[in-house]
Amino acid sequence: MADIRLAASLWVAAYLARLAQANIPAYVLARGDDTAGSISVKCARLDGTAALWMREWDMDSDTRPWVATNTGTERDIDAAIARQRSRDRDLWVIEIESRDGTTLLDQDGLF
Repeated sequence: MADIRLAASLWVAAYLARLAQANIPAYVLARGDDTAGSISVKCARLDGTAALWMREWDMDSDTRPWVATNTGTERDIDAAIARQRSRDRDLWVIEIESRDGTTLLDQDGLF
């Protein structure tokens, strides 16, 4: 039996609402496929640096946790996002602004 997945557009809407409740500014930079698009989260620290978060398979636990796949200057992160979008037009990109790097991705309820 295949795993049941939440539609990407619903997950994005719920994540944006949760960020708003925590007073963390967030924006959709690129809209992907409503149903099955992958999602990237850029966390801008407002000091010129950023981190790029994506879900990756953890073979040991057979789960897909959120992982900071890339960190560096905002320019470097933006370039990495542009490369990903050129290969995957279904990719959603959300940018959040958080000086301390809080993304809420490590909290229960965000799968």
